Amino acid sequence: MSTRQRPGRNWRRPAGLGAAGLLAVLWIVAVARDGRAGADPAGVDAGTRSVRERFFEQSVRPLLVERCYSCHAGAKHKGGLRLDSIEAILHGGDTGPAVVPGKPTDSLLIEAVNYQGLEMPPTGKLEPAQIDALARWVSIGAPWPSHDLASAHATPGGDASKGVLTGNGVHDQEPLWSFQPVRRPALPPPVATSNGDAADWTSNPIDRFVARKLAEKGLSPAPPADRTTLIRRVTFDLTGLPPTPTEVDAFLADDRDDAYERLVDRLLASPRYGQRWARHWLDLVRYADSDGYRQDAYRPEVWRYRDYVVRSFNTDKPFNRFIAEQLAGDELDPDDPELRIATGYLRLGPYEYNQRDVPGQWADILNDITDVTGEVFLGLSIGCARCHDHKFDPILQEDYYRLRAFFAPLLPRDDLPLARAREQDEYRARRLAWEKAAAGVLAELDKIAKPYRDRGAKSALAKFPDEIRAILAKPESERTPLERQIGALAYRQVAFEHAQVPKVLKGADKTRWKTLQEKLKPFDAMRPRDLVGVMAATDVGPVAPPTIIPGDRRARAIEPGYPVAIDSRPAHIVHPAAVPRSTGRRLALARWLGRAENPLTTRVAVNRIWQGHFGRGLVGTSSDFGRVGEPPSHPELLDWLASEFVRDGWRGKPIHRLILTSSTYRQAAHRRPEEVLRAARIDPENRLLWKQTVRRLDAEEIRDAMLAASGELDNRMGGPGEDAKGTRRSLDTRLMRNAPDPFLTAFDAPDGSGTTGRRVTTTTSTQALLLLNGHWTLGRAGALAGRVERASAGSTSARGAVILTYRLCLARLPDPNELAPAIDYLEPPRQSQKPARLGKLQKRARLIDFCHVLLNCNEFLYVD
Repeated sequence: MSTRQRPGRNWRRPAGLGAAGLLAVLWIVAVARDGRAGADPAGVDAGTRSVRERFFEQSVRPLLVERCYSCHAGAKHKGGLRLDSIEAILHGGDTGPAVVPGKPTDSLLIEAVNYQGLEMPPTGKLEPAQIDALARWVSIGAPWPSHDLASAHATPGGDASKGVLTGNGVHDQEPLWSFQPVRRPALPPPVATSNGDAADWTSNPIDRFVARKLAEKGLSPAPPADRTTLIRRVTFDLTGLPPTPTEVDAFLADDRDDAYERLVDRLLASPRYGQRWARHWLDLVRYADSDGYRQDAYRPEVWRYRDYVVRSFNTDKPFNRFIAEQLAGDELDPDDPELRIATGYLRLGPYEYNQRDVPGQWADILNDITDVTGEVFLGLSIGCARCHDHKFDPILQEDYYRLRAFFAPLLPRDDLPLARAREQDEYRARRLAWEKAAAGVLAELDKIAKPYRDRGAKSALAKFPDEIRAILAKPESERTPLERQIGALAYRQVAFEHAQVPKVLKGADKTRWKTLQEKLKPFDAMRPRDLVGVMAATDVGPVAPPTIIPGDRRARAIEPGYPVAIDSRPAHIVHPAAVPRSTGRRLALARWLGRAENPLTTRVAVNRIWQGHFGRGLVGTSSDFGRVGEPPSHPELLDWLASEFVRDGWRGKPIHRLILTSSTYRQAAHRRPEEVLRAARIDPENRLLWKQTVRRLDAEEIRDAMLAASGELDNRMGGPGEDAKGTRRSLDTRLMRNAPDPFLTAFDAPDGSGTTGRRVTTTTSTQALLLLNGHWTLGRAGALAGRVERASAGSTSARGAVILTYRLCLARLPDPNELAPAIDYLEPPRQSQKPARLGKLQKRARLIDFCHVLLNCNEFLYVD
């Protein structure tokens, strides 16, 4: 099949146009996208609104309720200011509007919480993270749910039963669709389309559901995309990389009826599939290589979790097993190092080791794990029920703490080695032998280090409040479970000071230390290599600390459980026999999430897969299946896919294959203008899928595609994250929360501060400037030119250079309207009777400019 023709690309060189002018023409023509200027906007507004409102509900409203409403809500409005509705906030009080949306530096609220003039709250300044949350809320426009219920429900003592929930958790509106059981619907009968026989377009079950919806609205599907478009689309979708010229040639030459199906199977079997789909998962679980907050310490072993996710996707691990390993790998098999790594999921949230308010930080950690688990696995903004019953969904405040109780006994661990019990025994035996042999030298080293350790510990302890010092002074055996958790978290600061001893030695101690280190070297042959520790988690013991709702005067202990509107039965918790020092709570939660009868887990999972191939899920708000979110565009298809997912053993690859081999997926993204106008009047957001969606590549895909085109991409898999200025694949670069890579950030890569269910795609001047003038992009253009030069060594043909550059960048041949002016630019034609002559440096500069143009064009940055 020939490559597509691209009308409207006039590359003819105007008379008298110089090199710079021609480059400008090349730029304009290359950036043009068949009459389309940018990304398909379908769903972006609704998705962005949902993300922002969820941020408000989870990070801002609880803060306002806890620290502001006692003086500025309901009947109380000191200074004439109320903060319990957006209207009141924008109206402001005696000193003017409290917030200027989008302008935190001009907002009195942000000024006040920073104690710049006004000082609010007067009882004590907010924590830096809380101030940052308020500033971020204002900077994104101060979103507030448009269908907010009476603000009194959020005030302390407010009566939730007057709004969404009754006291027993029964919703007073119609039942929420996502809480209903998944029922496998019958396949709709084939529906004839305007594109031919019904059997041709609806041979895949997915297409039957889609065709029926289209027919109901009088719409028809788009024609199939050509092969060149299809291989580029599916290769990016499954691997995050462009197809190579060799791969394109092989597919175009394959005339077998199942050539496309074979392509899909090959890509699903590629190790690059795991890398691409791990990136989606890492967005959800807020993966980063650093702690976040102001200290933002590097996490040297967290990459092992990232590599675990890649392996899990590549082996098509059943999703219910994937859930269980991350939530409770230590309770499944405490001796399996791979499962130890999996529990790193419980450690991915932001953390600041030198935080003095340890109980407050521990509460934040548990809240964060609860919130993320609710969004990632259940697709519910459960964090909105932390301070009060959920305003829109049938989730009680008690439901929130029932879920949090599963994590109450959690204990972060960095001392668990990446080794089985037998290997640990062998290590300890060898270590003991080495310590015995080198006992004299080790004793002298310890004698030098002890006073420094004692001073460091004293300094660290002095910074804690009295109640924390009292916990640390208690013997471990006398501490309650909560005290053991708080003590372990606080002691990290003491351990940090101990680790600094070799760096702070002075004078004779420093000299003697170096001498003793030399004396220790003869024993190196006996010394075993230290076992690698991992970021992991276990329970603090067989008894969990009580979970109590803040502000509950009865101080009732909340037992683990699920949202009562889904499952009102008590959680069935069994102490794992293999782990006597664990409660079994997290394993019980994992098994409940992994039940086929759970109405949310499978729907959420298959919806995320669908989103990865269409840019938008059947439920557009993929992490919010509640009332604030969107209802499904094809509810029966969603349930059919969820039931199929379970039938396939909870494995993702069969669902991918089903979606990718459907006629729905294989549609063209472009149609005749009159067809688009007619369809857009009926379905402006293309929710009914009358064509494929044009999507901009993710930030990592753009960067990796540039490296792939230039031939620089380092395809090694896994290992510690490296600098993004290098050539490793983006997945394997280091993501520091407070200092992310500027290029990836500009193209909307998350920073790992919170869960990201669906990335927001922006178009900004910063992106254009980085592509046009950025050193990194210019470097890739130079490397691409070098690759083209080497490939055409000995040849003086500009034609060959143009064709190869197009194939490397756009996975297609240039059409005649593109080829001729590009050749003219690289090899200027004769003017009059004198041939144009370019020096070697001029030729290379023009080739680099030409490569730079193609790396900037929309066709490079978007997938049709």
